[in-house]
Amino acid sequence: MDLRPGPVNAAESAVALAAAFTEAYRRAPEGVWHAPGRINVIGEHTDYNDGLVLPFALPLGVSVAAARRDDAVLEVRSLQAADAAVTVSLDGTGPDQVRRWAGRERWAAYPFGVASLLRAHGAGGASLLIDSDLPQGAGLSSSAALECATALALCDLYGLDDLAADRPALARLAQRAENDYAGMPCGIMDQSAALLCTAGHALMLDCRSGLSSQVPLDLPGKGLALLVVNTRARHELTGGEYAARRADCERAAALLGVEALRDVKDLGGALARLDDPVLRRRTQHVVTENHRVEAAAGLMRAGAEAELGGMLTASHLSLRDLYEVSWPEADLAVETALKAGARGGRMIGGGFGGSVIVLAAADRAPRVREAITTAYTDRNLPTPEFLNAVPSAAAHRRLPR
Repeated sequence: MDLRPGPVNAAESAVALAAAFTEAYRRAPEGVWHAPGRINVIGEHTDYNDGLVLPFALPLGVSVAAARRDDAVLEVRSLQAADAAVTVSLDGTGPDQVRRWAGRERWAAYPFGVASLLRAHGAGGASLLIDSDLPQGAGLSSSAALECATALALCDLYGLDDLAADRPALARLAQRAENDYAGMPCGIMDQSAALLCTAGHALMLDCRSGLSSQVPLDLPGKGLALLVVNTRARHELTGGEYAARRADCERAAALLGVEALRDVKDLGGALARLDDPVLRRRTQHVVTENHRVEAAAGLMRAGAEAELGGMLTASHLSLRDLYEVSWPEADLAVETALKAGARGGRMIGGGFGGSVIVLAAADRAPRVREAITTAYTDRNLPTPEFLNAVPSAAAHRRLPR
């Protein structure tokens, strides 16, 4: 099964969402906003270590139709969860209460967290209808896309123009919403990608300073394709494993006397000072992954994207063996792709499920896809989904234009 590269027509999709809002709420929305999912070329589990990342935005993402309310209430509905409308007061409902939401309410923690934090900036209540063409559980950052689309919508509705224009600040607010209200201790990468990326480029982001630059990424022009493989192993990060990895890094940094593992300059010396083999593995991954980000950006700036494959594979092996966040379906996809002639591949996202990226010559990509599908079928695994990833634009208003 193939994933489409995005809505057949973004304008038509926005009009359809506006019509669905009118049907659901018996009034027209004041606008429709869209924020993209993301692919991270390289730089995994480096963002919360104050490190470097290199993501780009996808054409797929989350759209929000919205209208103001005359009270301090957020009402949220989703076309992907038609029976799960959530209505809650923005006043008197704090992070502790929201983190206890479960089942049909849990997904609403993301937009509610954003709306609650924007309350201090002057935003009020709103009715939202959400739609997404990102595959659920694929590790393509649907949560950050939802947060950022909601943030842009509320900023526009309530005239928060200065905040809307300061996209790095808006990304930090969306990150805080996910940390505090959804209970996910993520770094800043996903929200930054959703708000800062530009079409045809990857975003070189320093997660400590917030400084970023756009790095050209024209794979088709180099005869290459970057396939996203949704392994269909559902990606869930609000469990304990992701938080445990972050805690490992914080312990290692404290033992080494540095603010974050980003600051380790002498890797050999650092590893010799750490007695715990787990902390040594975590440290080695973070330090070497930061080096790979810098090298990958250099290759892209030099127009040598074809040479990225080896770095992708090295990143995957590090995530599998040192950081221990890969999963069997991801390992199978990468191994099979390499045997089928791909230049390289790796798991993306936080791990424990989700997606893999594979870099291949454009004329070899169909063979790689077929080989991965066959390998899954032979092992009685769900058929993987594929997306030919194209660097796309950041979050924006779709209606009215």
